[in-house]
Amino acid sequence: MDAIQRLFNIRREELLPVLMAALYFFCILTALMVLRPTRDALGMQRGIDAIRWLFMLTLVLTLFVNPVFGWLVARFRRLVFISATHAFFGINLLGFWALIAFAPQAIGITSGQVFFVWMSVFNLFITMVFWALMADRFSLEQSKRLFGGIAVGGTTGAIFGSTLAVMLTERLGAPAMLLVATGFLGLALCFAWAVALLQPEHADPASVEDPDAPPAVSEQAVIGGSPLQGIKAVFSSSYLLGIAGYVLIAAVISTFIWFTRLQMVAAMGDDVDMRAGLFARMDLATQTATLLLQLVVAGHLMKRFGVSVALMLLPVTAALGFIGLAIVSSLVVLVIFDAAYRAVQRAIMRPGRETLFTVVSREDKYKAKAFTDTFGYRAGDAVGAITEGSLGRLGMGLAGLAAVVFPLALAWAALGFWLGRSQERIAQGGGLPSPAGSLAPAARPAAPG
Repeated sequence: MDAIQRLFNIRREELLPVLMAALYFFCILTALMVLRPTRDALGMQRGIDAIRWLFMLTLVLTLFVNPVFGWLVARFRRLVFISATHAFFGINLLGFWALIAFAPQAIGITSGQVFFVWMSVFNLFITMVFWALMADRFSLEQSKRLFGGIAVGGTTGAIFGSTLAVMLTERLGAPAMLLVATGFLGLALCFAWAVALLQPEHADPASVEDPDAPPAVSEQAVIGGSPLQGIKAVFSSSYLLGIAGYVLIAAVISTFIWFTRLQMVAAMGDDVDMRAGLFARMDLATQTATLLLQLVVAGHLMKRFGVSVALMLLPVTAALGFIGLAIVSSLVVLVIFDAAYRAVQRAIMRPGRETLFTVVSREDKYKAKAFTDTFGYRAGDAVGAITEGSLGRLGMGLAGLAAVVFPLALAWAALGFWLGRSQERIAQGGGLPSPAGSLAPAARPAAPG
């Protein structure tokens, strides 16, 4: 027990809520990784060019879904809208399964593309809700120490989900994965309730001098406000707009890598089950690398070197990886680069990015974050897909991608450095900077729930 506390920088009184949070993330990532190979394989049935248009459709859908989520946040208690989000996606999964089981004649390329778009929205929203709850329940100092350890739960879930996909997809077929994912989504909701209920018990609201004490929270309170407040907040604060820009660039470069991976796998054959199995094995390699990095580095890096360094590592990895891939274009090099990139992304960058929301108001943690992590991310997907396709049609290939990625990564790293420094200033009472450079209040008044 003492070894675990030292490894993950966890204090004894934090063990139970952190364990619940890690199990929550474990179930979320298990559900996602069980479904991901099927999504990628189904999405490729009309060719890679069709996926670029699916990204555009996903972007539009996230724009319409955001006000709905904002309305839930404004009208209902936190645990209610979290439960509603899980229930909605769980019912959707059961609906897809029922369609496959009882009306297989209706299944075709179009329905596969519908599932691809739905899964792309589900992936972002369910992960966003998890991290929003984490930013809501843990202080800035705690987030630097604990988010890396909590992310280990997600990585082990992703490894478990990838393993299940490898073992079960070829034996039971893709439809069975929908039921498996539904079960883990239900378990995730149970752990979400546990985190929300346990963490306040370990807080000491009277200890205002203690930087580790999370804010006192009333589970009965409603955040309130406008359903569109998240969108307005992003464009009225350069800090939130900077986070959105960081997410957008990350999505653009991740999309470059993803399409490169699709093209190399597509060249190996047309069988859906073969492609799904290969994607699952690649995901398994990525998650294993992520877990090793989390266990060795992530738990201590932010605490020692700060959030700025954590946010700058991924841009550096992307620049070096694309240069290497342009020099030696092979599936083996791509797998190594993809594993390294996603390991840094999930083990170091993502926990670091999520700490950025610990210094904003509760309303922004759910509403502004929802807009940034869904529409902002999918906007990056769309830009990346269009850019990658245009470079391909011009015959520029991987060399062209490397030429685009290198200057983009420099800007990305600079933005990450600025965000880390801005977070430190806001945490010291400096307030949120507006786009014009003036200071907005660090945390607008929000309901305590």
